[in-house]
Amino acid sequence: MPRHRFHGDPARFEVVAELIADRYWNRIKYIADVAGGQGMLARILSKQYNYECEVIDPRGWVLKGIRNRQAEYVASMAAYYDLIVGLHCDEALREVAASAMVRPVVLIPCCNFWSEEVLGSKELLAAIESYYRENGVRFERINLPFKGPKNVALVSEPPL
Repeated sequence: MPRHRFHGDPARFEVVAELIADRYWNRIKYIADVAGGQGMLARILSKQYNYECEVIDPRGWVLKGIRNRQAEYVASMAAYYDLIVGLHCDEALREVAASAMVRPVVLIPCCNFWSEEVLGSKELLAAIESYYRENGVRFERINLPFKGPKNVALVSEPPL
């Protein structure tokens, strides 16, 4: 029996951590894990990859030993970090996407907190990609190898 309980595929934390390590090795040090819940992604990034990772989540439900800030994330916080991660970041979706104006972002959206109209997974990704294009954000869509329909990452870099 696993030590910690999570909704969804627990492999997603390892998969996203590996993506970050592969893509940003020696380029970043400080990571914001937005709406990071209990902090499992932050724990893996800190312990296995030596990043300084902080969970920013208003719920304050983090595991013991995880750096965290019990607050709602706003895009103006992005300047403090080297990378912003939104793994199923719920209500912080727009703020995480807006962070791509100033910092690299790894965004794996889940629920539609983008607009009031009903958007399925494909439409939600398309809406965020359109926002990025309109604002000159460079991005790539990556299918991640974990279970579930919400396993597509938008990996972005700020405009030049």
